[in-house]
Order: sequence, then structure tokens, then C-alpha cells
Amino acid sequence: MDVHGRIREVLAETIREELAPEHQQLSTEDLIKALRQRGIIDDVMKELKFVTDGNEKERTSAPKPSTHFIDREPPVLKKTNIDPTRRYLYLQVLGGKAFLEHLQEPEPLPGQICSTFTLCLHFRNQRFRSKPVACACDPDFRDGFLLEVHKGSLGDGSKMVDATTMLSICDPVHMVLIKTDTFGETTLVASYFLEWRSVLAAENGITNVAVELLGVGTESKVSAGVLNIRLEMYPQLDKMLSPEVINTQFALERQKTAEKERLFLVYAKQWWREYLQIRPTHSTRLVKIFAQDENGVNHPVCSYIRPLRAGRLLDTPRQAARFVSVLGYERAPVIGGGGGKQEQWCTLLAFLCRNKGDCEDHANLLCSLLLGFGLEAFVCVGTKGKGVPHSWVMTLGTDGAVTFWESLTGHRYIHRPIKPDDPPLVEQPKPLYPYRTIGCVFNHQKFFGNCQPSDAVEVCVFDLHDGSKWKPMSGEAIKSVCPPGSTSSVPPFPPLCDSTIDAAIASNEIELQLRLLVSEHRKDLGLSTVWDDHLSYLLSPALAAYELERATSISAGNEEFQDAVRRAVPDGHTFKGFPIHFVYRNARRAFATCLRSPFCEEIICCTGDQVRLAVRVRVFAYPESACAVWIMFACKYRSVL
Repeated sequence: MDVHGRIREVLAETIREELAPEHQQLSTEDLIKALRQRGIIDDVMKELKFVTDGNEKERTSAPKPSTHFIDREPPVLKKTNIDPTRRYLYLQVLGGKAFLEHLQEPEPLPGQICSTFTLCLHFRNQRFRSKPVACACDPDFRDGFLLEVHKGSLGDGSKMVDATTMLSICDPVHMVLIKTDTFGETTLVASYFLEWRSVLAAENGITNVAVELLGVGTESKVSAGVLNIRLEMYPQLDKMLSPEVINTQFALERQKTAEKERLFLVYAKQWWREYLQIRPTHSTRLVKIFAQDENGVNHPVCSYIRPLRAGRLLDTPRQAARFVSVLGYERAPVIGGGGGKQEQWCTLLAFLCRNKGDCEDHANLLCSLLLGFGLEAFVCVGTKGKGVPHSWVMTLGTDGAVTFWESLTGHRYIHRPIKPDDPPLVEQPKPLYPYRTIGCVFNHQKFFGNCQPSDAVEVCVFDLHDGSKWKPMSGEAIKSVCPPGSTSSVPPFPPLCDSTIDAAIASNEIELQLRLLVSEHRKDLGLSTVWDDHLSYLLSPALAAYELERATSISAGNEEFQDAVRRAVPDGHTFKGFPIHFVYRNARRAFATCLRSPFCEEIICCTGDQVRLAVRVRVFAYPESACAVWIMFACKYRSVL
């Protein structure tokens, strides 16, 4: 406990004793010797647990938490050995203040689950997550994060970087605050970019900052709360910078970014004027050049996309499409009626931490992943049925094949344009996709406005090199405001994280809860419930086949499933099964949805002779703890006519 405090006391004492007689220099060895004499190093070493192999995860059941809220995802504590040749920033969050929305929050009763706050951080390809704390007006955040600022590369003989070099590292620490309610629903509270370089001018290399978090979307001008943050450099810097140098650097960076954005805005206005002169009807087309992020700041749409490689977490482009489709869909919240759609394109960290977002967020992520897999991918902006604005992804093959990818479902559609000038007898392709019109397509390097006579998707020709069909934007202009050509105001992409969900445990939990819910529901109807465990187990292959089909578009193994069911159901008995798919793990909510389906209700409320019920749940875990949940209810009974 409080090892920092004890070490500081010992060091102060040692310096007093050793330095008093003659003013000699104390070496690090002397200080460590002093700590060793007082047994502190031994205590600390006993506390540290070194793990040699990252794969040795002890499979132990988590002990019951002593606090009144349940940490739904147990924190996996990474054991890090500090490398002395690297610079680290130690960021401590020392509590929050003035989260006024939670002023009226009642004190939770012991044992009752309450809403929680979680802080997610991203800095230079490293991601961290705080322990959840109970929502309150002054939430009790007590967390420290060790951020690596600089890795010595082989070329510079792994020498330590100095303050001047670190001043040129302009990546901010992106902090996203998520609220999780008692039902496991997440909301984005705030998204903040922390400028950490002020610590380079701080005395002793330590600085305390009070960070005011602003709300998101329509509340981006309203304070959400204040976080007290302490920043400390490890190891300490030999030479500090002066505050003037740091402020000058900030001013120069701001000025440079603002100038680039101003020039791009001038260019975009000129491009738009030219586009409108082609045809007056172009003013109604959905050509989106800028989009607002969660903080209400406008960015060029191209800067929301960059090639994203998922490491070993995703193997194929279709698996990537499946992963994006199981992230939840939620339109940006609007306060009050009016039916207007609130524009909000989230930064990737906010989208991933909240685990749900609008169709634009899904399309941007899918396009980035497909670009990472080496495909030529674009985001399309247009409308679907009833003129509802929509975004989806398109890939162009080297042979000219055009494929649409629906990011919300993972479906793929081949596009073959209808040729209106053909004679009536020529058979035209029938489009299967739900898209109606298309205004523009873009990725991280290119932007094209649709200038064909009709903006209907079915007659659209995707020859992007033909300037009479697609008006391009200058690649140089896009490069000036989008990385890697510039320091963009949209933050760098965080890496994807592996799932923290144990699929087998989650499947079992949901299955047990569903059995209980079905038994209770039947009891209310005056029916008894007999479960058939063998039949339940036989439903597994079907659920695995459904997921395989969603992820690869290939269906397999149906014959074996049908054969096994025929063997398990005796002559003169009837079998009924009903599969259903969810992207959340709330059993009660899933059960309520199932009861709304007449087929499923018929199985759950089945009456007759020798009724046996079965239910099987299979959770498939994807990166970022997203999951596909397949549930199958089944029953068999003797047919009495």
C-alpha cells in the first residue's frame, strides 16, 4: 500500500542523513541500498507478479466483487516491465467534480447494480480503460495509466529523447467517457483531447490539470463535468523547456492547421460552385464534403477514413464486414421532436468504446478495414427507400466489378447498371440492394461528386475516371487536410482490441436465464415445462452454420443437423425450431423480442402430449467485445389430430 509515499519518505531521510556531513553526490545505488536496508524493495518485489507468457491465462472463476456495482468486464491487468531507455508519461486521474447531471443520483442500496462511468484512453497506438466507477456528481476516479511517449529506435542507439524532441510529438491523449446504465446500455458522455506537453515545462516534471469535459452532439457547448488529472514524466527530464517555447509551438501548430483548413475550405467552395453549374438539380444531391464529429467540429469527410489493419483479429474482408455489422446501430440522439436527423460522425475511439453508432460510423469503419485488406473501397453517401439519407460501402474490382457492402447487416450486393437506352426486349438486371440515389463517393485520398444525368443508383455507372460522370476533387487538396500528408484535426486511429468476453461462459449464462424465463412464462399460463438436454445440444450445429454463413456467405452442415433431428424426434411426433439473432447479451430483452414473433411464441407456449422443450444459445465473440448472439428455441410433441 502507498509504496510511492514510503519510498519518498525513505529517500528524504537518506538524503538528510547522508548529505549532512559532507555535501557528496548520492548515486542511484546509494538510494536503492537505503531502500533495501529498510526492506521496502523486498516488500514491493513480493507484491509484483511477473508473467512470462501472455497466453497463461488462469481460468479461475472471478470472485464476487465487494462493491455495489458489478464490473461487467473484469480488468485484465497487463504486467509491464518498464524499459529504462523509453520515455513514459504517467497520467493519473484523481477524481471528478461537477457532473451535475448526476446531482440527484440516489445512493445505491447495497447489492444493487448502479450506473457506472468508464474512461477510455488512446495515445500513440496504446489503449487503456479505467475501472468503472459509480455515477455521481463527484465520481471517485482513482486510476493511473503509463503511456509510452517515445520508443528508442535502433538507429539512435536507444538514447533517451529530450524535451525538445518530445515537443514535436503532437499526438494528443484522446479521452472518451462512457456511461453504462443498469441494463448494460452505453452512452457517450464526453470526448476530450488532452494536450499533455505542458508537463515538459512543469517544475519537477509534474503538473496538475483540471480538465473540463464538454458534452457531445447537441450538448457540445455544455459542461459535462471536470476531471482532475496529474501528469508526470518518467524518467524525469534533465532539462525543462520554458512555458514560452511550448506556447509558441502550440500557436504555430494551430496556425498551420488553421491555414490548411482555410485553404481547403476555399477550394471546396470553388469546387461546389463548379459542380452546381453543371446542372441546377445538383443542389438537391447528397454531396457531403464536411461532417461534424461528436464535439460538433467540422472535418472534411475524407479525414474520417484511413487504412486500418486489424492485426490477427480479423482474417478476411467478409469477416471484417461481419464484425462491423455486429456493432450496435443507434441514430445520434436528438433532444425533442421534429424528426430531424442529428448529424454526428463519431471519431473511431468513441464509436468503438460505446460499441454502437450510426450508419456513417459503421460505413467509415468498414471502408477503413477493407482498405487495410488492400481493396479499393469507398464510402457512398445517398438515400435508401422513402428518401432516408444513408451511407454504405462500395469496392471496385480490378476487372471493373462493383460490389456494395451494407455495413449494418454485412450483406454484399453485386451492382450491374440498368441501361435505359437499350431496346425494351433486352433483359435488364433486377437490383436487389435497398439503395435509391447516390450523391458522392469518397475514401482517404479521393472524393467524387456524381454528375450523371440521374442520381438513381440502378442506372449509375461507376467509372470514376470518367470526368463527365464523376467530378473529382484534387488529390493534393485532400492530402493537405488528411493524413498522412498532414497533421489532421481528426485523431489518429486506435488499434482494435481483442474481445474480453468468454464466449462459452456468456453462452451458458444466457441459456440458463432463458430457461428460467421460459419456465416462468409457461407457469403463468398454467403449463409445466420439461427440458430435453439432448435435443438442446443437437441445435448447436445449426447455430454455428448460421454464423458461418453470415461471416463467409457459405452455408454448410445442414444435412447432418436435419439427420440428427430426425433421429431425435420419434415417429408421430412434430418438431418445431426457431432461430433468432441479436447483437446484445441481455437475456430478458431478447426473450421479450422472441415473444413478439408468432412462430417463437407458438414454440414457447406449446401445448400437447409429451411436450419437450429445448433452447440453445451460442455467443460468437468479435474484436472490441462485440458479439453475435444466436438463440434457437425448439419443441417436440406428439401430434394428436
